[in-house]
Amino acid sequence: MFNKFRQSKLTELRRPGDDLPAASEPPPAAVEEELSTAAQATRNRRRKLAGLRQQAHQQLLETLNLSALMQASEAEIKTEIVNILKTLVPKQNVAVSRSDRDGLVDDLYYEVTGLGPLEILIGDEAVSDILINGPDQVFIEQGGLLELTDVQFQDEAHLRRILQKIVASVGRRLDESTPYVDARLPDGSRLNAVIAPIALDGTLVSIRKFRKDKLSLDQLVFLGALNEKMATYLRAAITSRLNVVISGGTGSGKTTLLNALSAFIGKRERIITIEDTAELRLQQTHVGRMESRPPNVEGKGAVTQRDCLRNALRMRPDRIIVGETRGEEVIDMLQAMNTGHDGSMTTIHANSARDATSRLENMIAMAGIEIPLSALRRQIASAVNLIIQVNRMQDGSRKITSITEITGCEGDVLTMQELFYFEHTGVTADGRVEGHFQSGGMRSAYSDRFRRWGLQLPADLYGT
Repeated sequence: MFNKFRQSKLTELRRPGDDLPAASEPPPAAVEEELSTAAQATRNRRRKLAGLRQQAHQQLLETLNLSALMQASEAEIKTEIVNILKTLVPKQNVAVSRSDRDGLVDDLYYEVTGLGPLEILIGDEAVSDILINGPDQVFIEQGGLLELTDVQFQDEAHLRRILQKIVASVGRRLDESTPYVDARLPDGSRLNAVIAPIALDGTLVSIRKFRKDKLSLDQLVFLGALNEKMATYLRAAITSRLNVVISGGTGSGKTTLLNALSAFIGKRERIITIEDTAELRLQQTHVGRMESRPPNVEGKGAVTQRDCLRNALRMRPDRIIVGETRGEEVIDMLQAMNTGHDGSMTTIHANSARDATSRLENMIAMAGIEIPLSALRRQIASAVNLIIQVNRMQDGSRKITSITEITGCEGDVLTMQELFYFEHTGVTADGRVEGHFQSGGMRSAYSDRFRRWGLQLPADLYGT
């Protein structure tokens, strides 16, 4: 903030005809002193406004009990806030302009009824991620790029208070005995928070915002995430109930793609979803949703994704969708894909289709199950039909960079064929990724399956 103020102050001082030193030379001592004094005054004023906000918040909580707060309208609460500020401002040695007062009223309203400073960012549709590094640093992601905001919390205690409000509403805990938590905001956004002693320089918070407008596959084509040929193939793959693994890194768009693909699941099919933190929004009506649960304060009562998956097999599902496979539940997921639950889907963290199969093998090994490598790979080849690789490019755009079929297993080697891929050719002067989607030239191994489902794909679909 000081650097921004200093730059604007210097701009004001430079007028035509002034004999100012070159940009590389330090400003005169008088200017430096003026800047330092002004910056200090700004900091003092902000500190007094923060103290005023804190006092008004405390008095507001004492004035309005929780039951009255739930019944009061927005206008009533804001009127009470204005009345409290009228009594407190004369006691403070600080000038409060009309814009300051309006800002204080909004801040206090959000503090009492919502998530305080986060409310504005949560309500901004252009923001996809909110990343907090302590009370003084709040970053956002817009269009795939990170930028620092001027949003701040009063102190560490203020940030912790907002977090406690969030996690308490979903029955989770965040304290020194459980210093990290996954939770869900009321609008479906996913939150992860880490506090001391794990977080060394202040509480760390990551919020992946939930999109209210579900992106369709056609919209993803329009945005350049894939081309029409790829979209046509994926529609056929989902409709004909191929088992699909969506692979990619953090924030690459795996869940968004999974939600979009769900539009092609038949309306007569029963779907069961399993997640650690519920964020899937499938475009069907017959969906049963389950969410895992962490252990309680005594270390008991945990319900894992594997527990949910085992129970899902008894719920007569047509398809099982696991939000993210990251542990021993992979065993039950593969078995479900192999035992009459065709069309099941999951996401996994990996950098390529080949890496995704290696990750599946590693997760089974970490589960402590000893199985010969050849048998394990045959199990994977039998269970998984299709791997869709998605990546976030350096310009922030998300693209499907590969669509790969698993065609079988020859000895100890999984056989795979890449039908479509994104060829990255370079970067423009303004940082945008250049490239094009390419067909591999190979016919799908599931073409006969598509025909049996009554799906007639264009003859040139796999051509270059």
